[in-house]
Amino acid sequence: PASFAVMVGLAAVWSSVGVLPDAVVGHSQGEIAAACVSGALSLEDAAKVVALRSRAIGERLAGHGGMASVALSEEEAVAGLERWSGRVEVAAVNGPNSVVIAGDAQALDEALEALSAEGVRVRRVAVDYASHTRHVEDIRDALGEMLAGIDAQAPLVPFYSTVTGGWVEAGGVLDGGYWYRNLRGQVGFGPAVADLLGQGHRVFVEVSAHPVLVQPVTGILDGSDAGEGGVVTGSLRREEGGLRRLLVSMAELFVRGVPVDWTGVLPAGSASAHVDLPTYAFDHQHYWLHTAPTATDATSLGQSAVDHPLLGAMVELPHSDGLLFTSRLSLKSHPWLTDHALGGVVVLPGTGLVELAVRAGDEAGCTVLEELVIEAPLVVPERGGVRVQVAVSGPSGNGSRTVEIYSRREDAPGDGPAWTRHATGTLSDRAANRDSDFDFAAWPPPGAEPVEIGSFYTGLVEQGYEYGPAFQGVRTVWRRGEELFAEVALTEEQRKDAVKFGIHPALLDAALHAHALSGATTDGGAVRQPLDWNGLVLHAAGASALRVRLLPGGSDALSLEAADEAGGPVVSARTVVMRALSAGQLSSPGDPVATDSLFRVDWAELPPAQGAVPAPSWAPVVSAEDVAALSDAGGVPAVAVLQAVGGDGEDAVLTLTSRVLEVVQVWLSASGVEESRLVVATRGAVAAGSEATVTDPAGAAVWGLVRAAQAENPDRIVLLDTDPALPVSGNGAVPVLGAVLACGEPQVAVRGDALSVPRLARVTAQAPDTEPVFGPEGSVLITGGTGSLGALAARHLISRYGVRHLVLASRRGPDAEGVRELVAELTEQGAQVSVVACDVSDRDQVEALLASVPDEHPLRGVVHTAGVLDAGVIGALTPERLARV
Repeated sequence: PASFAVMVGLAAVWSSVGVLPDAVVGHSQGEIAAACVSGALSLEDAAKVVALRSRAIGERLAGHGGMASVALSEEEAVAGLERWSGRVEVAAVNGPNSVVIAGDAQALDEALEALSAEGVRVRRVAVDYASHTRHVEDIRDALGEMLAGIDAQAPLVPFYSTVTGGWVEAGGVLDGGYWYRNLRGQVGFGPAVADLLGQGHRVFVEVSAHPVLVQPVTGILDGSDAGEGGVVTGSLRREEGGLRRLLVSMAELFVRGVPVDWTGVLPAGSASAHVDLPTYAFDHQHYWLHTAPTATDATSLGQSAVDHPLLGAMVELPHSDGLLFTSRLSLKSHPWLTDHALGGVVVLPGTGLVELAVRAGDEAGCTVLEELVIEAPLVVPERGGVRVQVAVSGPSGNGSRTVEIYSRREDAPGDGPAWTRHATGTLSDRAANRDSDFDFAAWPPPGAEPVEIGSFYTGLVEQGYEYGPAFQGVRTVWRRGEELFAEVALTEEQRKDAVKFGIHPALLDAALHAHALSGATTDGGAVRQPLDWNGLVLHAAGASALRVRLLPGGSDALSLEAADEAGGPVVSARTVVMRALSAGQLSSPGDPVATDSLFRVDWAELPPAQGAVPAPSWAPVVSAEDVAALSDAGGVPAVAVLQAVGGDGEDAVLTLTSRVLEVVQVWLSASGVEESRLVVATRGAVAAGSEATVTDPAGAAVWGLVRAAQAENPDRIVLLDTDPALPVSGNGAVPVLGAVLACGEPQVAVRGDALSVPRLARVTAQAPDTEPVFGPEGSVLITGGTGSLGALAARHLISRYGVRHLVLASRRGPDAEGVRELVAELTEQGAQVSVVACDVSDRDQVEALLASVPDEHPLRGVVHTAGVLDAGVIGALTPERLARV
């Protein structure tokens, strides 16, 4: 509905400047706006078709399919989709090498993975239904009733139909039945443009909120002799929805010979107040010499301009469908960054890295920043600049992409530090959820008490924060229990640039400042910053002021919701984790930033649910046969619970993981359970809570197995670890099922009354009190010593610790491939090396191995690199493969 309003409104503005169409043609739902513009439908009837059809799609089709753009011809696409015939179809033909395919969600994933592997460029469309396929037949009768009263007239402006492939000349053609066929049938947009071109049309204007058809139309013109001298342009662009962008688009037509009546947009009387200028310099025929353009912009360098304050250009990576963005930051080009200093060092705020990732996701068609872990601060030097790169991978099978942000100082020597990785994360194209129980229109929130701000920003200086005017955005703060509310806004100077950002980093940074009022800003003298972001969604771009709600999510985490001044959603984040940033991580402006960092898994408590959460209907399953019986019986409950607790004995791990594997495999392949969840319940399998110990090693192995299954099959399985401290009483998972499923997390641990979830946490590097005592006299044993990891460890022990006696143990020992070359290399470095055949899973063999170490060089250390790998997707694993590992 919003796109329809934009298109009809833009068409009215175009007509006001005399750019009247000779004909109109629409793409898919755009045909509704085109019919309205042509006069074939009244505005009321067109709006009715849009609203009712959208409602029917949302209620009946959403969640069962998907769509994707594919860089193939129609014939190539049909041939490439033959394996998925009847499940995936060509939904739209946009150009000679551009089609849209759609169909069942799983089949579409398989097809896109196969096409991508063949080097075909594919891109998911951010919808969860399959228009222009057999799926639409499910709403045929419903649409017939809804649209029965549509009164279609003969168009006043010629209307070309992509449904019939010809001109609509009579009334009644575009009735309710037509708009069902428009949604069900293949969109013949490419053939329609080719036909219009053949009939003499040369100027094509895409009326939309962002150009998506300009490229295929240009491709059709370029590939046709009839398209010589053709003109193609858009109207608005993403994040450029104002009058300036519209006037630029009109100017693009004007300078290419299309008449524009500028008096339609000039102020009243201004036309007569202007003096006519000489015509020769402004005529469309040029008399001066043309010179070859110099390579001074992104386009002339073979790149694409991004038009973003923090990003300069983008290149598409061949074969992978990945993207690489480049930019340069300096205090001269971005002076507002001077107002964000930590410990005397100017640092791009973490929210700036978030903005980079979100903007890159927009270009890749990904609307959700699932996770962003900030590994190292990005220091902006006092002099010169820093080069920035944002790398986005090609889409995975489920449409997600990885994003990584790097930088390198311009003054770094050639043999200096390489590119520094500052952040890594995941983007997804799943539909963004805007639902929230909180009403931002009722402001300030009822029952909230004002919080005194006073000299808030002055006090932060003592804690290492040096925020200038651009980052002093907090205006008012309220508190209601554990909830914090704030009004934040940009300065007048920054407001003019806000529209260029998805969300201005200074504004998003200010949205988190209310958290500092609680005193949780430092940790042992280290500055705390938002370093881990999860589930961030940008609902609206260009905001200059926000209403903010913060909720605690454990000692380090909080959730964020923010709306504009009218209460409309702007940005939300499921969790933002505040971490300590030590002084050592903030190098001086003249030095490179240290980037060595380690991470561990921490368990963060979730905020308690508001009110009681009812338990869903559930059924216990013990074996694969139980799952098959549920599927065959129909009426599958919302949840199936598999208790996975290990027993005693040396085979406990294998027995339990084999049973869980069989249940999971049947669950993922059974029909009728796609909308249900399998909860795999363990007991003491993870080190969560104050005790932080694992009491069931077999259950821990189950977690490793099921985490892999979750990665391959999102939203199908939930891992739940119950509290080992509580007495066993029947099904311990059942009382918390409602709360666990309501939190939406794939992995949850219950300790007491609290729910905890795993989060990445930085391990602060600290120098040990004493170095490991290896030395030249003692021996060091490396298990798996003849493999790649073992060889790396051996070289490191020699060069770093001066070890001179090495024992390399592996299953094949002296018969391992490349062992002679490795021994010769280590010997040249001054080490005495012995290679022993030993299976370190065999106790007797290990005992003999240790006994063989000579007394004159006693054992001083063991480096364990041995292991057996038999990897495969969950559906291909077998109990025998588990047993081998």
